[in-house]
Amino acid sequence: MSQSRTGDRQVVRGTVVSAGKMEKTVIVEVVTLKAHPVYKKRFRQTRRYYAHDEDGQCGAGDVVRIAETRPLSRLKRWRLLEIVEKAR
Repeated sequence: MSQSRTGDRQVVRGTVVSAGKMEKTVIVEVVTLKAHPVYKKRFRQTRRYYAHDEDGQCGAGDVVRIAETRPLSRLKRWRLLEIVEKAR
């Protein structure tokens, strides 16, 4: 996962795992490598974010960039910035 900040908004890169089931909403899975605090073994941590997709242009398997935004609904706090790579 690549992570950056624009102002005070966090921007992350992830993969769309669910699209088309909800209107204007996609679920993006973001994988982060973390290290255990004592043993230093690295492990993957997966997090799922509900993101706003205004045009409904994403499909499952797409690699996207999403940014933090104001609360849009009970679960949505992210919005789609761009599609980095379309699924095959």
